[in-house]
Amino acid sequence: MIGELAWLAAGAVVAGVATGILAGLFGIGGGAIIVPVLYEAFRLLSVPEAVRMQLCIGTSLAIIVPTAVRSYRAHKARGFVLPEVIRAWALPSMAGVAAGAALAAWAPPDLFKAAFVLIACLIAAKLLIGGDGWVLGDRLPGTAAMTGYGFAIGLGSSLMGIAGGSLVTMTLALYRKPIHNAVATAAGLGVPITLAGTIGYVVAGLAHEALLPPLSLGFVSIVGVLLIAPVSSWVAPIGARLAHRLPQRTLEIGFALFLLLVASRFAASLVVAAI
Repeated sequence: MIGELAWLAAGAVVAGVATGILAGLFGIGGGAIIVPVLYEAFRLLSVPEAVRMQLCIGTSLAIIVPTAVRSYRAHKARGFVLPEVIRAWALPSMAGVAAGAALAAWAPPDLFKAAFVLIACLIAAKLLIGGDGWVLGDRLPGTAAMTGYGFAIGLGSSLMGIAGGSLVTMTLALYRKPIHNAVATAAGLGVPITLAGTIGYVVAGLAHEALLPPLSLGFVSIVGVLLIAPVSSWVAPIGARLAHRLPQRTLEIGFALFLLLVASRFAASLVVAAI
């Protein structure tokens, strides 16, 4: 037990260092970075394949909660949040999160890998080839479409282990919303998404305790949360200093390539499992 906890703690510290540097470099601290780093850490710690991806996602959502809250408060103080979008998407996104958490209780891990691959490739495509031509309209759509967007954002976030920032920003950009408003609104929506997701993954994992590592609360690793969050925050300035030396477009391309690399890693495991 003690030896297993020691290895888990060491793995969490290494994951925190990698997450912090990558987050500082690319300016993103969500699951797009945390989940693949945790996946490799939990693989080395021999966490069973049947629960490994779900444990990564639940832990990622829990880690992001305080960051989402701080980010939202900062953006709200500056007046950039679009309250009408928050009102339209809050409940549908939480419903989507609940659906994703319910799937975590019984769905095979390949579903979550496939979701990560699909969403990561979509974000990467937007970064690499998306421009001003990726526009659907000059104003947000009606209630039905907005409800659908909110549910899809919540579901995608829950399946990928992210706060929804990339999905919200990309969706609002399709309707020509200014980037500052899109980012601020994404931070606001990240609060209910991560809170609901954390609770959902805790509940979903209670039936799988026998397969989970020590000090796991459902599909949330307490050791991972307590160690990765502070360690990643401490080393993030290292990546940030490197980021300031690179052009914005270089960072966008770099993050897109990182996403494609991770997507290919998960896609390869899907192919192997199918053979």
